[in-house]
Amino acid sequence: MKTKPAKPAATERTLAAIALFAPLGETARKAVESRCRWQTIAAGRPIIDRDSDDTDVYFLVSGRARVVIYSETGREVSFDEIGPGTCVGELAAIDGAPRSASVVALEPTLLASLPRQAFLDAVLANAPAQLGLLKHLAQMVRQATSRIVELSTLGAHNRVYAEILRLAKTGAGGRTTIRPIPAHGDLAARVSTTRETVARVFSDLAKKKIVVREKDQLVVLAPQDLSEMVKDFRQA
Repeated sequence: MKTKPAKPAATERTLAAIALFAPLGETARKAVESRCRWQTIAAGRPIIDRDSDDTDVYFLVSGRARVVIYSETGREVSFDEIGPGTCVGELAAIDGAPRSASVVALEPTLLASLPRQAFLDAVLANAPAQLGLLKHLAQMVRQATSRIVELSTLGAHNRVYAEILRLAKTGAGGRTTIRPIPAHGDLAARVSTTRETVARVFSDLAKKKIVVREKDQLVVLAPQDLSEMVKDFRQA
């Protein structure tokens, strides 16, 4: 008799992989889970709308989403892409102000959400969650500061270099890769430039054998060289 395969952990309705609640004991975590609303959002659908009065906090159990702002002319400015284990909406839950950015699902995304008061209760009742939230907010400030400096001091090409380094992750065998390969338009929105500029940068880096495309990933062959290119421009 064949047994049914186990459901992948990424699709289980649990907050065990959510960074904010991972340090909690099972009993405390399950108490938070019992107050969550669970839903799957289709790719391209909004999770949060900028300026809305919604104050729920959303936890990505699986899938990916993009944090964006649209200018008055409709231009998309992308701030970040987030994946499993992350949360969004915590700022409105903390201060009660309208949403500061929009969040859109990039693929089918399983979400757990908590109303503002339930989120605050969960955090204030658990010291590890309080520390986790503080670390999360500190990371947001550091990331925002880094981006402000780059926009103020770097040319468009160097901003693309810096973003490639930010997206790259070191995996098995020390290979530094970006998966999936970012679309030129998406990368352009992240660094406030044009897709044509991004295309030229990728072509130039490929000719210099600093990056190479492999199926569904971009391999950064010489991350140190790329880092030096950004550093040299900052010091110029």
